[in-house]
Amino acid sequence: MSTNIHHRAITNNSESPYAKLKSINFGDCTWNSGFWAEKVKSAEEKMLPYMGDLLCGDIGHGLNNFKIAAGDKTGEHKGFYWHDGDFFKFMEAKMYVYGLTKNESILKELDEYIDIIGRAQEEDGYIHTHVQITEGVDRFENRKYHEMYNFGHLFIAGSVHYRITGQRNFLDIAIKMADLLIAYFMPDTKHYQRFGFNQTQIMGLVELYRTTKNKKYLQLAEKFINRRGTYEIKHDSTTLGYPIGDMVQERTPLRESKEAVGHAVLALYYYAGAADVYAETGEKALIDALDALWENVTGKKMYVTGAVGQAHYGASTSLDMIEEGFIDAYMMPNMTAYNETCANLCNAMFSSRMLAIHEQSRFADIIELVLYNSGLSGIGIDGKDYFYSNPLRMVNNSRDYNSHADVTESPVRQPYLECFCCPPNLVRTICKSSGWAYNLSENGVAVVLFGANNLDTKMLDGSPLKLSQDTDYPWKGLVKITVDECKDSAFDIKIRIPKWAVGSTLKVNGTPVSTTITPGTFAIINRTWEAGDVITLDMPMEINLIEGHNRIEEVRNQVAVKRGPIVYCVETPDLPKDTSILDVYLKGDTTLQAVHKNDFLGGVTVIETELLLREGKTDDMYQAVTKPVFKSHKTQLVPYFAWSNRGQAEMTVFMPIVWNY
Repeated sequence: MSTNIHHRAITNNSESPYAKLKSINFGDCTWNSGFWAEKVKSAEEKMLPYMGDLLCGDIGHGLNNFKIAAGDKTGEHKGFYWHDGDFFKFMEAKMYVYGLTKNESILKELDEYIDIIGRAQEEDGYIHTHVQITEGVDRFENRKYHEMYNFGHLFIAGSVHYRITGQRNFLDIAIKMADLLIAYFMPDTKHYQRFGFNQTQIMGLVELYRTTKNKKYLQLAEKFINRRGTYEIKHDSTTLGYPIGDMVQERTPLRESKEAVGHAVLALYYYAGAADVYAETGEKALIDALDALWENVTGKKMYVTGAVGQAHYGASTSLDMIEEGFIDAYMMPNMTAYNETCANLCNAMFSSRMLAIHEQSRFADIIELVLYNSGLSGIGIDGKDYFYSNPLRMVNNSRDYNSHADVTESPVRQPYLECFCCPPNLVRTICKSSGWAYNLSENGVAVVLFGANNLDTKMLDGSPLKLSQDTDYPWKGLVKITVDECKDSAFDIKIRIPKWAVGSTLKVNGTPVSTTITPGTFAIINRTWEAGDVITLDMPMEINLIEGHNRIEEVRNQVAVKRGPIVYCVETPDLPKDTSILDVYLKGDTTLQAVHKNDFLGGVTVIETELLLREGKTDDMYQAVTKPVFKSHKTQLVPYFAWSNRGQAEMTVFMPIVWNY
């Protein structure tokens, strides 16, 4: 078996024939100061050590399950069926920190985990601790055990570990499991045709193909896609105990799909995997379906924060029972919005693949929207507590949050989530964020994310390229990109102009560029560059009032406040005592002023304004109304991602607006 270690990308499309933008090596870009540098540092020093204490101890069980399977401990499997995958994501986050720091103690720690996992793996390659430990449970007996989900994260983590470290110890475990998967699932056996419902194994198999160049992994990934919708949707022995149909993406063949349905994470992992397959095969029917699905997600079922998955429970448009997922277009509740952190991150993952395929910056706008809002809201400022769901409004005492034992919905972040999929997913995303900052194009580089960083990479023709980015983004809209080293001939530097950045200017060495500056596209500057050239992008950071589509009944006559990529909210700690968040109105003609506070909520820009607090309402379900009575209150709005860091609070993103009061 040959392996390809020269490329260390997190999602390695460096040789994918149908990806127009190619991934950079992980570590070629590093955040050096500012927003993301601080988040990555927090991940290294706080988030991962805390998470490690959980997952490697008796609270989180993750490592204990592998030790039991390896014979190092006795006991029962603890945690959900998919807990192995959560541990693999935690390991992946550690790999990124090692890739950035080359801290040998991290490598040693990973080797210790891999040794245990390797000894837990059965001789024929099978590894899934719940099935192995639990008496009376057989492998591939019932898809509710989420075997494929765990395998997918194993394949991804094994590939990433090999690319970053050069070591084969984890990759070999992944390959052994993947080879067993081929033995079971490549034949068209009726019992196994519906098993691939939680789609990480598709992404994982494609990454194994990219790592080993063994085409059988790509072929199996395609087979999981091709089997969808080819069988009768009814319960059988393999599906009992878990919803079927749209919930698990099996009612409609992917190539015929036009609407995002079912569990949002299952859907978006599936779409991301299918996009990976397209990048290798170029099959038109695949990308046509993915284009339609992306438009449906982001144009009809996505919140202003980039969040997706409107409901905890509900039904698809085909009337299949769904959980944690998509419901009807434009049906966007605020208070009961589910918006699982994993789903929001998957929205960014899917968009990152579509960005690479189409080379269009509108996909990067979604990545950014998620990163700064509905992704980052999943973890507290101190890095030690978590939200699973991310509603747009919180009203105290309006719901019984203790009715769900796993506490996936809660009024405050939790120090541990029994369903632990979201925390390591978010932390690995933070740790790998610098790998999303740039992509390589046919004859140049695309600037995808803004932040103070250094890029030291090689272009697709092998020539060296060094850039440095200086900015206080997202709090300020001025970005300076200096060319530190480059080839002698002309090439493109493509600068993303966010859709919100109306009125942006772009200069090279102080002279305005001749290229058109169109929000929502890449501005392409082609020239013969020299070391010392400076590109200056100046994006006006206007404070905008955002209204929803007319069909979103839940936000009719309400607005959200957004500045740059940051969505804001109002929280009750910034209101008079005992004020209900439901009595807060925005004064339409008021002044909105951005003020940066270095010592508040980790250092954020707030928006100071005057709100109106309505008086005299009762608790009657319906009541006669005359002209409402308001009193003014000068206060601040805070970034949505930073809410719930000052104790239990009420919060809302959307507020009713009163003009000419």
